[in-house]
Amino acid sequence: MNKIAVLVTALLVATALSAPSAPAAETGASASLGLYSHYVWRGLTLSEGAVIQPAAGLTWNGLGMNVWSNYDIDSRQLNETDVTLNYAGAWEKLGYEMGAIYYGLDGMEDTTELYLSLNYDALLSPKATFYWDVDEGDGGFLVLAIGHSFPVTDAVGIDLGADVSVNFDNAVLGAGEDGEAFTGFYNADISVGTSIPFATDWALDLLLAYSIALGNDGKTAISGLSFDGEKNVLWGGAAISLHF
Repeated sequence: MNKIAVLVTALLVATALSAPSAPAAETGASASLGLYSHYVWRGLTLSEGAVIQPAAGLTWNGLGMNVWSNYDIDSRQLNETDVTLNYAGAWEKLGYEMGAIYYGLDGMEDTTELYLSLNYDALLSPKATFYWDVDEGDGGFLVLAIGHSFPVTDAVGIDLGADVSVNFDNAVLGAGEDGEAFTGFYNADISVGTSIPFATDWALDLLLAYSIALGNDGKTAISGLSFDGEKNVLWGGAAISLHF
């Protein structure tokens, strides 16, 4: 099955599995433009310096589409564009999202992931997301996350988050100590952020995060794929976002 077919199939399956009683996600559109100190993805430092990351998305009755890109300022190259199709909904306090992500990469083979995410409306907002790379990676990746928001004003809060990830023989995420794809802990992240509204439908989003490689295999893989062999990285930035 080619990559476009995978995306379309995932969207159709998500629609078919959706419960009629599930509340539909808000219908609308969004766009953002971010400037960050580095491009960091799943603990991997994928740029030597600062990057610009534009994104745009649409939602309709729970269905969504998002396009995201990474522009490396040092190399002056747009080196990645990802397309996500998804369906999101909820059943009582249990929220869910399922979909597919197509990774369009410059200088590397493109790949595609399917994913399922579950979150529960309770203390620390626990969330679990499992990704399965059906193409180049031929393996899985699990992220377990918690978070909490502390209100500062009626419109602004401080958002704290933490997550830990496990690799399941996903070759895209590198090799362990024996030089092969591995199953084991990969990385952990802690973050603090806020969103400050400054005009109708506009906001300034701020983020500071620290990523830590976990386990001997995870450290070997992350060091091997990251710029300058970085295992742990402090990064952050700001984005202007529009939601309407």
